Amino acid sequence: MQETIQPPLDAAQLAEAFRQFSEASAQLTQAYSGLERQVERLNERLTGLLAALPAGVVLLDAQGRIEQVNAAGRAMLDDGLVGQDWQAVCDTLLTPTEAPAEFERGAADSLRRLSLSQTAEDSAGGRIVLLHDVTEAWLMRRNVARNERLAAMGEMVAGLAHQLRTPLAAALLYAGNLAEPSLAPADRARCAERTLDRLRHLERLIRDMLSFARGEALGTEDFDVCELVAELEHTIEPVAARRAVRFTSRCACPGVRFAGHRKDIAGALTNLLENALQAVGEGGQISLLASNADGRVRFVVEDNGRGIDAALQARLFEPFFTTRADGTGLGLAIARGVARAHGGDITLRSNPGEGSTFVLDLPLPVREDAA
Repeated sequence: MQETIQPPLDAAQLAEAFRQFSEASAQLTQAYSGLERQVERLNERLTGLLAALPAGVVLLDAQGRIEQVNAAGRAMLDDGLVGQDWQAVCDTLLTPTEAPAEFERGAADSLRRLSLSQTAEDSAGGRIVLLHDVTEAWLMRRNVARNERLAAMGEMVAGLAHQLRTPLAAALLYAGNLAEPSLAPADRARCAERTLDRLRHLERLIRDMLSFARGEALGTEDFDVCELVAELEHTIEPVAARRAVRFTSRCACPGVRFAGHRKDIAGALTNLLENALQAVGEGGQISLLASNADGRVRFVVEDNGRGIDAALQARLFEPFFTTRADGTGLGLAIARGVARAHGGDITLRSNPGEGSTFVLDLPLPVREDAA
């Protein structure tokens, strides 16, 4: 195969080739200058963007040293950080908190809460750290948690006050009778004993509520149902007499014992009886009956008061719903909670003008010795 030999270029062809080369070189130079201007504009825009960002941006090199910090980052951390080791800056300026990736910065009077996140290493080993000031959100979360605790505390205190009111009124009435000079010694002794009994009951309620506030579980207690009915009679009878209300009680299950939170059940029944007293007014009648059948204990509180509209009956057990100006709206909610905690419930039968009947129904626990 023979090679083709190109003839040498003459002067004119060399001049044309040089001209084309010069034009291409000029175009390349112009394009490079244009690229430089675009890169400069992009850098200016990037610098302006970093300066305008509300989040702090820290650029790190492959060795973890700070290359650049935007204005927000300097405001959150400090000036003069370029060239310093990022981890050393974090150890010096930031204090870890209970929340992951959140740190505190500053003294107590100027404390700020910062959230940190990092990008993965780029091809050169550098990273970008983003800082967000979450102080306002943290304060809102803290205030919400504080308000929830206060609400829970207020509900507990209101519930305690609701349960203390009736036995305290009974104790005051018994104590007032002691001041009567004509009271017979036997009656005086009985009033004194009942006063002390009601005060002891109040002390136990407060102790149990304090235990509940500390998170301690109240243990179950084995008690006689009829003894509980007698205790409720001693509590309600003087209050009913003072309001000219006829109160009767009967226990139709002698010898039946129940294992549960006695104070809670007594408090629930007291709430039902106190609501009945409010419903009947002077000259009314209320009754308490305890019975058992089919492995269940049933407490029936009945009154001949004004009754309850059907539209209100569905809301009566909602917390803080009340139809009385001086009511807390917790009594029935607490009572139903106690019933359900023991596996039972409270039902209501009522018609306007025909009185109301509340039934607290509790299943008797299965006893091992009866199995």
